[in-house]
Amino acid sequence: MPKFKIKTGDLVQVISGKKDNKGKQGKVLRVIPETQRVVVEGVNVVTRHKRATMQGESGGIEKIEAPIHVSNVALVDPETKKPTKVGYRTETVERNGRSKTVRIRVSKSTGKDL
Repeated sequence: MPKFKIKTGDLVQVISGKKDNKGKQGKVLRVIPETQRVVVEGVNVVTRHKRATMQGESGGIEKIEAPIHVSNVALVDPETKKPTKVGYRTETVERNGRSKTVRIRVSKSTGKDL
């Protein structure tokens, strides 16, 4: 399974796709690594018709966010509010007498931590 540079809760911008979605920014609600897709808040909103159930749930029309491919979004730099590529730097952290190497995401454009 591939590892993504985009995680749940990140602010991303749609860089390609449907005309009405392109350029929109939103928070990542869910990452689906099996299909290499992400669900972004307010992007790729589709209409679903829901049937009423016997348990008392009412039916109707609801709008939900559909997943889009991870290659169609770019992480937004919190400083410039523009899409950026992501790099990594390693840092050694000491906890309880043990040292551990941690990968930290870094913006390629500004060099700041994400």
